[in-house]
Amino acid sequence: MAATIIDGRESAARVRAEVAREVEVLVSETGRRPGLATILVGDDPASEIYVRNKRKASSEVGIADFHRHLPADAEQEEVAALIEECNHNPEVSGILLQLPVPQGLDGPVLTGIIAPDKDVDGLTPISAGRLAQNLPGLRPCTPAGILELLDSHGVALEGADAVVIGRSNLVGRPMAVLLVHRNATVTVCHSRTRDLPGVCSRADVLVAAIGRPRLIGPQYVKRGAVVIDVGINRTEEGLVGDVDFEPVADRASLLTPVPGGVGPMTPAMLLRNTVLAARLQAG
Repeated sequence: MAATIIDGRESAARVRAEVAREVEVLVSETGRRPGLATILVGDDPASEIYVRNKRKASSEVGIADFHRHLPADAEQEEVAALIEECNHNPEVSGILLQLPVPQGLDGPVLTGIIAPDKDVDGLTPISAGRLAQNLPGLRPCTPAGILELLDSHGVALEGADAVVIGRSNLVGRPMAVLLVHRNATVTVCHSRTRDLPGVCSRADVLVAAIGRPRLIGPQYVKRGAVVIDVGINRTEEGLVGDVDFEPVADRASLLTPVPGGVGPMTPAMLLRNTVLAARLQAG
């Protein structure tokens, strides 16, 4: 296997340790502990696990827990009122509305209610605008985590040819913008891209975020490229990424595994965003 495997668990542990230190500094400076409000609507088992893990990680680094759980039949107005309550609560530094919300609720509208300086997922229209204009603000956790991995492994982004496969608001679009801000030349690919293998094979940095198991084989990868696999696909063989790991590992210089690559970085960057949000609100 030629590629160096990027250990996301190790990087996430380092970020969590840094956040724990930052929390204590913030407490000593302001007298107030950062707080994270997680809002879960309904009883989806996967969402319950995600929220439980986020709350546990927050508590471990000293962030106060302001969890709220609403029933699946909660009305749009009830959820909106709870978000507004958290917006106006000075003890709450960050707000996370767990998605997807149950049928009958408008997730994007509800997310848009979150105060931009408390938007620790970085998904509100104002957060997206700040990102687009490279203004200070809270960035989406998964793309920010990918940048952290690239930086920690000394990947030179300035002048690099970067290809992002996927254009979701959660990963693909913000990832492309973050790379542009780092002076990479970025191509965004999607389901209508012609000659996807040809476009990808020119990339120095390739980010796959499309949700199709093992689609990205060696023919997509330039020899020596850095390959970041964001995909998490459940198959009969277990969890696999969007990248066909072993064949691509023979061509790439750096490669993230699934699991254990990008995945651990997302909750770690959520914690970092919560501390940053507290600092934004403290001025």
